[in-house]
Amino acid sequence: MAATRVISVVGKKDAGKTSLVVALAAEFVKRGRRVATIKHGTHPADVDRPGTDTYRHYHEGMAGQVLMEFPGGRVLFEHTTDEADAPTLVRRFLRDAEIVIVEGYKRSSLPKIEVHRRSLHHAPLFDAASPEAPLWIAMVTDDDTLRLPMPVFRFSDTGWFVSLAQLAWEHATVIDD
Repeated sequence: MAATRVISVVGKKDAGKTSLVVALAAEFVKRGRRVATIKHGTHPADVDRPGTDTYRHYHEGMAGQVLMEFPGGRVLFEHTTDEADAPTLVRRFLRDAEIVIVEGYKRSSLPKIEVHRRSLHHAPLFDAASPEAPLWIAMVTDDDTLRLPMPVFRFSDTGWFVSLAQLAWEHATVIDD
């Protein structure tokens, strides 16, 4: 099995992280890559409804894992007591992917692309004085005045997306077998 690349997209609430993750995933699929994504949440996800069979398996049956198979897909529900980091999740579940695009895990040691909307938040997460600053590989923003020691792509510009996808591929952490 070939190595898997992992890159993280970070930013504050409603900055556009999900839109960028989805766009990057689609771009890599167009390039013929095997792509996976991870969404890191800070609150429990509501992915099933009371009364459904899978809900009953998971909650009433107390099964450690419930795998739901359906036409065109499958979902794994798993009880956990601790939070795993993205590389651990990649090694356990996503080894077949050539690249995994992670939304979140802003405190991880993964390379980061930040999405920053000045119209919503005064300052980005990036802090040039932080020891983690070298992890940032690019910024996507609506702030025309923002100057940083990394590539800065403006939402208002055109043609930057292909360059950003190439940066993501080149700077992604490589997880070997």
